[in-house]
Amino acid sequence: MAVAAKIESFMEQSSWIRKMFEEGAKLKAQFGAENVFDLSLGNPNLPPPAEFKDALISQAKVESEGIHGYMPNPGYPDVRAQIAESASKDQEVKLTENEILMTCGAAGALNVALKSVLNPGEKVVVSKPYFVEYNFYLNNHGGELVTVASNEDFSLNFEAIENAIDENTRALLINSPNNPSGIVYTREELKKLGEILEAKSKEYNNTVYLISDEPYRKIVYNNIEVPGVLSVYKNSIVATSYSKELSLAGERIGYIAISPEAEDKEKLFNAMALCNRILGFVNAPGLMQRVVGKIQGASVDTGAYERKKKLLCEGLKEIGYDFVEPMGAFYLFPKSPISDDVEFVKKLQEEKVLAVPGSGFGAPGHFRLSFCVADDVIKNAMPGFKAAFDKSK
Repeated sequence: MAVAAKIESFMEQSSWIRKMFEEGAKLKAQFGAENVFDLSLGNPNLPPPAEFKDALISQAKVESEGIHGYMPNPGYPDVRAQIAESASKDQEVKLTENEILMTCGAAGALNVALKSVLNPGEKVVVSKPYFVEYNFYLNNHGGELVTVASNEDFSLNFEAIENAIDENTRALLINSPNNPSGIVYTREELKKLGEILEAKSKEYNNTVYLISDEPYRKIVYNNIEVPGVLSVYKNSIVATSYSKELSLAGERIGYIAISPEAEDKEKLFNAMALCNRILGFVNAPGLMQRVVGKIQGASVDTGAYERKKKLLCEGLKEIGYDFVEPMGAFYLFPKSPISDDVEFVKKLQEEKVLAVPGSGFGAPGHFRLSFCVADDVIKNAMPGFKAAFDKSK
């Protein structure tokens, strides 16, 4: 056997997103990229803000001794302090560099957080639909993913969440703005979650963490508020990145923010610093740390994403698709016109339109579209969306 049995199994059930990416490459080679309308991958297509290039050039010129060497595993203290000042506003609490750890993107942040708090066999509860990679992250650290249904509009189903938490539950993992639904959880929802987790922690005499995955925090529409998770529950952890708000997905730079009121906060911080190292990240990329530290508050033009969202929503609504309009992120998660979402995605593929089945996100009967693409891709995909819809009647 060439590879480990577990990894071979993972390869067979690996992300639908990557499968569609590979299918898209084949279609583009066959028919030409301009004739294939790929809305499958959440790869930001907007350029980073101008501040990024200026900061990158400036930091690349720095020649001080040891500038490219190791730094503390949590990251440069001055960068963490810069980010703490900015994150304090987002999270509505006072943060310092002692609650911030720099990571290799939000994926690195989640793996560090989970490695730090999970014992083998402990559970993490997630509301559906959810980012499929969570399955693999949990397996990395011996955890068990427990999924619960959301409400029809993708809002949190508190009864389902409460019933899913037991003595072996270690965390509730949320993603807001959500990939794939675009839902943003309200302050009232987060407060209710905090109350549930506080009660469950006392009932089982075991801390149940609230872990919030927030790489889309700055991409919201119609002045929607993204409340600060750290302000509503003391044992909360935020994992985030600059992949989406600065269009730096390939640079792998993000951070963890720990609630300043978290129990055993210093021990938790030290555990994460250790896990950053022993998971093989060692530290987040040094140059990118210095760059993002200098451009706190910068963001891509979310108005461009809002325009793309409008193009997609209006076009699909006219055809007859049923969906909840996203509040944030750059995804739309319509209902499939037929019950078999995988079959419907194949029908779209026949029309050279690439989407991802909702089954890959724990929500069969839906499909995900990413609108972080050129406007013409959305416009030119509409005949294909209509043809697939009409064939499904």
